[in-house]
Amino acid sequence: MTRRYWFPKHYADVAQRLRVPLGFVMLALFGYASAPTPVSLWIGLPVALFGVWIRAWAAGHLEKNQKLTTSGPYRWVRNPLYVGTFLAAMGFGIAANQWWLPVLFGIVFVLVYLPAIELEEQKLRELFEDFDAYAASVPLVVPRGPKIDSPGLFRWGRYLRNEEYNALAGCAAGALYLAWKAGVMVW
Repeated sequence: MTRRYWFPKHYADVAQRLRVPLGFVMLALFGYASAPTPVSLWIGLPVALFGVWIRAWAAGHLEKNQKLTTSGPYRWVRNPLYVGTFLAAMGFGIAANQWWLPVLFGIVFVLVYLPAIELEEQKLRELFEDFDAYAASVPLVVPRGPKIDSPGLFRWGRYLRNEEYNALAGCAAGALYLAWKAGVMVW
């Protein structure tokens, strides 16, 4: 069966390589442009924390390249780590109190992260013969009720192996920075 992809392979390869450097550029822009208020923090930071929680939940189920993960959040969406990243970025954009930051994060997600997702799914198709059946039952990034019943428990060992604590540390650092910038945190 011939697969139809949204992005040409060459573009997806370039986007994959630019993902991390572009993340640093976005972080610098976020740090410079943010103008948080106590209200924007109360609205945005819970969204960001929810995104980090989704990432943590996913990481506690994920056995990278060893087993097709279909439990936990992988029952609702094939790419919960990216969904969590998107929500965290939107939350921080809202907390930064600049309307254009969430818009920019959304554009970057579509133009950089979706091509990366396509490349990763190509690799998963090669690794796991049952990936196509899984992909037919579970949506790419927009969750819906689970169509599969897949047992599997969250494991702290997986969470730690997948080094997801880095996202939590980054979220905490970002929240502290915004609180300081908003003047709601006194040292």
